[in-house]
Amino acid sequence: MPRTSRPSSAKRSCASSCARSSSATTTSPSGTPYRSPPAVNQAVRYCVHRVKALRRAIKDVFGEHALVHRCHRHKERNVTDLLPERDRDTVRVRIRAAWSLTDPLLAEQRLQLLASELDQTWPDAAGSLRESMDDTLTLMRLGITGRLATTLCSTNPCESMIEIVRYTQRNVKRWQDGDMRKRWTAAGMLVAEQQFRRIIGYRDLAKLVIAIERHALLAALNDQPRQEVAEPVTV
Repeated sequence: MPRTSRPSSAKRSCASSCARSSSATTTSPSGTPYRSPPAVNQAVRYCVHRVKALRRAIKDVFGEHALVHRCHRHKERNVTDLLPERDRDTVRVRIRAAWSLTDPLLAEQRLQLLASELDQTWPDAAGSLRESMDDTLTLMRLGITGRLATTLCSTNPCESMIEIVRYTQRNVKRWQDGDMRKRWTAAGMLVAEQQFRRIIGYRDLAKLVIAIERHALLAALNDQPRQEVAEPVTV
């Protein structure tokens, strides 16, 4: 496939993708390492937008232990779009201040306090802030801070790839079946792969993997008593 020029919208976003972490690593035919899909019930961290449908799909495919992190930029935009112009900057600063903390309990208290204040004047914005509030603190609960947290707190790292895939498919008008969509999506991802770079904070990725595996282990231990109770006993 001829090389496709990079769209202007893709130039403005981060040219990297790191939306999930798993323990298995393989190598593509081109020699570029990539991570294989994790097994069911293995803990994986996803940063998503439009949580309801994606969250259900993640749980269905990867099990109940998959971790979901809500994109900070989209959540922030959803809240502020429901506010008048005069209040947006103040609310945005308070939301970001809460997300910049390292204590998830304190951050949740700050967000809940802000939501209770918004209830008096802008209840729709308060409801938007409360929606999936816990998911905005997933990285904080895992102990991920600093530059890596700044990179992974939003969907920006993968949006550049998505824009390039769309640009590659721009002239395709007659889609025949699902396999054709997969082939063109794969072709677009290969084009985007040429512009992948190391994400900011990549040196701390090992900490993220360890934190996710720790979460999976604890979740599996908590599930054992439930399974034992559910098993029938024959005397």
